[in-house]
Amino acid sequence: MRHFALSLLLAVSLGAAAQHTGRKAVVMETTEGDIRIELYDETPLHRDNFLKLVRGGFYDSLLVHRAIRNFVIQTGDPSTRHAEPGQQVGAGTLDYRIPAEIRLPDLYHKRGAVAMAREADDTNPERESDACQFYIVWGKRHSTAVVEEQRERIDTLGGGARMSDEMVQTYRKVGGLPELDGLYTVFGEVTGGLDVVERIQEAQTDDYDRPIDDIRVLRVREDF
Repeated sequence: MRHFALSLLLAVSLGAAAQHTGRKAVVMETTEGDIRIELYDETPLHRDNFLKLVRGGFYDSLLVHRAIRNFVIQTGDPSTRHAEPGQQVGAGTLDYRIPAEIRLPDLYHKRGAVAMAREADDTNPERESDACQFYIVWGKRHSTAVVEEQRERIDTLGGGARMSDEMVQTYRKVGGLPELDGLYTVFGEVTGGLDVVERIQEAQTDDYDRPIDDIRVLRVREDF
């Protein structure tokens, strides 16, 4: 019963966000259903880059090439448009990066957050984002001890980064990935179709986290 109430509360809050924010939004049509994503104005470089790719049809026909239960789903690898079954994918990208726009505590890895992938710190110490690959957070609910551990880690990042009380409550009661906060740019959130994200992250996958049965982004379109 608590799970139902939480799902209902989350659905109501997502619906309210979709109606009142005035942000740019897109709909990602997939073989599993539609996912609506609102883009944050606080991350204009990521917002504008994403919209440019959407308007050019970049994401149309790409695979959801990564699905990890209780973690994330990921797409945006251009090499997956014509990938063969079982082919290892995930390394494809474009020839530029996006400067990091990490905005803690306002934008964080709650369930439904949309963030850009990137290369590791050893080759990318400025934590610049990949040009095109992005992921959607599923995550899980965390214990108070885990959240407090991540709060202490974030406190060491400097630059005003901190874990707010809202973040604490969200990670405990709704879910997400606090371990990624401060490391990747969150630039949007799912405001419709979170059930589709849930279904995709539960897909059976191979040893490289690629769904065994292809899950494809049919197209991404602006939602006016």
